[in-house]
Amino acid sequence: MKLRIIIIAGIVLVVFGMLTVFMGSSVLLDLFGIREKEGNYVPFVVWANVICGFLYLIAANGLFRKKIWAVHLLFIATGILLLTFAGLYIHIRTGGIYELKTVYAMTFRTVITLVLAVVSMKLMNKKT
Repeated sequence: MKLRIIIIAGIVLVVFGMLTVFMGSSVLLDLFGIREKEGNYVPFVVWANVICGFLYLIAANGLFRKKIWAVHLLFIATGILLLTFAGLYIHIRTGGIYELKTVYAMTFRTVITLVLAVVSMKLMNKKT
């Protein structure tokens, strides 16, 4: 059962990571007209998401191989997202332009990353 949950978490990370890297890169590089569809995006938020997308992919590889460093990467990604959230808050409070969907997406991404980190930690700790 534990192995099945680790595999599911790894698959979620692969899908989430690939989608994140694709969408973030498309906004940053203005591919496929996605930048225009995103509206008032906040560049440092997009950069943080792309970095976390790569961390998700690497962490997924680690989870599939049952390596504890994968859990560490997920907590690092959570930290990056929390710092980015703090920066977004400052950006908003100082009158920076943004989309409300950015706040919702950051909340969702941060919660999902934290949940995956905690679940992975508990499962890896039971293994070791």
